[in-house]
Amino acid sequence: MIPIKDNIPTKNFPLITVLLIILNITVFLYELTLSPHELELFIHKYGLLPLDIVHFNVIPLFTHMFIHGGWAHIIGNMIFLWIFGNNVEDALGRFKFLIFYFLSGFGAAFVQSTVSILAGNFFIPMVGASGAISGVLAAYMKLYPEAKVLTVIPPFFFVVFVLPAWFFIGYWFFIQVLFALIVPPTIGGVAWYAHVGGFVAGWVLINKMYKPAKMKVVHYSVLR
Repeated sequence: MIPIKDNIPTKNFPLITVLLIILNITVFLYELTLSPHELELFIHKYGLLPLDIVHFNVIPLFTHMFIHGGWAHIIGNMIFLWIFGNNVEDALGRFKFLIFYFLSGFGAAFVQSTVSILAGNFFIPMVGASGAISGVLAAYMKLYPEAKVLTVIPPFFFVVFVLPAWFFIGYWFFIQVLFALIVPPTIGGVAWYAHVGGFVAGWVLINKMYKPAKMKVVHYSVLR
């Protein structure tokens, strides 16, 4: 499922969300300038290897979230970050949202790395913002479960569905758990456990970091 837009307008300009998107795109454009060998070295240096968690290597813990493995990878992640991140940033505020984003990414990295180590996989680097974005999805689902998400479902690109956020994100999370259970973590590819770990981290963190007013009023717009 691919989200197109939601029906919750933001009150403030989502500065951190926009800056994160710009930084991700900038790094990806830099990747495109590298030769295959240079790109491999770049990913192994700044991607997150499972043992980086054990050795407390801080730099790849941050940098792996800004590296992507192809056009589909970055486009998909940035669409999800824009549609759901701006509202979570609006709810938390800019500084807390940035902290939330990185902590969700750390949670994703810890879960994926732990599973990889237990499976005997020490040398496949993890890259991408999807672990942190999974936390954003969890927060959105917690804050705005009844929001409506305009969605297309491949291959039916000419049919547009309007789905409640709890269903869209809940189904997305179900798919991540399902593939995490059936796909061996030793073969590389999608870091399913990172998605699960980031989502769980975000679900826990939003309860700690978001302090609603006594009466929370959510304004919805009509999706067209």
